[in-house]
Amino acid sequence: MSRTAFPAFLALILVVGCNVGSGGRVIVKGAGPDDLLKLRSGPGLNHRVIVGLPDGTELNRRGCRTERGQTWCHVSLADSPGVTGYVSADYLAVF
Repeated sequence: MSRTAFPAFLALILVVGCNVGSGGRVIVKGAGPDDLLKLRSGPGLNHRVIVGLPDGTELNRRGCRTERGQTWCHVSLADSPGVTGYVSADYLAVF
């Protein structure tokens, strides 16, 4: 990557990260028709799975953080706010 392209790439990453990191309503998107996004007890693959979430599940995002290069968001189910956990930000979309 050239020296001039790197700052632009870094700025793009920061803008996307800020958008993902803020609170608000999000929807599960991209898990696939035959797959479920795993709601985990903590931010990382080493945490236990609480439940699987299909595409289209509405969530309340409480905040996001990066662990080992992966962004994880603390969320609660929109229909059951008492059910909380962490999901990969890669599978969330703002609606």
